[in-house]
Amino acid sequence: MTGAIDLDACIAGVLAGERMWIGRAITLVESTRAADRQPANALLQALLPHSGNAHRVGITGVPGVGKSTFIDELGTNLTAKGHRVAVLAVDPSSSVSGGSILGDKTRMARLAVDSAAFIRPSPSSGTLGGVTRTTRETMIVLEAAGYDIVLVETVGVGQSETIVAEMVDFFLVLMLPGAGDELQGIKKGVLELADMLAVNKADGDNELRARQSARDYQMALHLLTPASPNWTPPVLICAGLTGLGVDTLWDQIELHRTKLMESGEWDEKRRSQQLRWMWSMVEDRLIRHLREHAAVAAMTPETERAVHDGVLSASVAADAIIDAYEHGG
Repeated sequence: MTGAIDLDACIAGVLAGERMWIGRAITLVESTRAADRQPANALLQALLPHSGNAHRVGITGVPGVGKSTFIDELGTNLTAKGHRVAVLAVDPSSSVSGGSILGDKTRMARLAVDSAAFIRPSPSSGTLGGVTRTTRETMIVLEAAGYDIVLVETVGVGQSETIVAEMVDFFLVLMLPGAGDELQGIKKGVLELADMLAVNKADGDNELRARQSARDYQMALHLLTPASPNWTPPVLICAGLTGLGVDTLWDQIELHRTKLMESGEWDEKRRSQQLRWMWSMVEDRLIRHLREHAAVAAMTPETERAVHDGVLSASVAADAIIDAYEHGG
């Protein structure tokens, strides 16, 4: 971000729940500028003790399944009950321009004007799993600001959804009615990660098809071993447009938290996620440091050209880059 930021004022503003400071804090932690790295780390360290109390829910599904409409309904229901809801809506970045649509605020019309809600659209920048590199850091900011429910809407394009599941407490997969042939299009890995399947758009003429789909998905889940010994993923129907089944769905998410807390699995899951997060950050920063290394930067254009033209194998090129990093001064 451009310009220095008053860290003390920013920390105080976030803890007071001031939207301007929340936005500036998130912009800082999302920044890729080297100069912003130290203040971003200082900010996160100061906010960390005030985070960790929110219920983190990942919501995924293929494009067109109605994620944004569903989240608008769910989030509005939750704020009406006194919750403060934050939505991290990750948009698919263009592989050509790197831009993103960032249109979730228009698709979540009620939440966008709800004083108890905060929507943050962020481009995924090609990150596997459809989440930004800094989604987890953004969670810290939002939780420190007092949001007790964080909903992470992912791109849902079938990339490594493991990344999503490893940063949330509950992983919800929305499906379309009319399963049949669609069953073969569901990746087994996504089903294994799901804490719940919900067939959305189960309104009007779709309701019968949705119920049949739910039965088909339930049979598919029976063939898999649940990710948790304390929870069997249910399959429900819902309609984000009308609100059908949305409250029942949230009741199940709350029941999941109760069961995992009683067994001790909840805390252990959070601790394990923190360790995986640490190593993920190590990998991210090592790659960034490698790319910024003078010797590597100097040889990259020629090496990439040689690989592109088929003159040099990718394996040999990779070894050459590592060698330049280790011995290139």
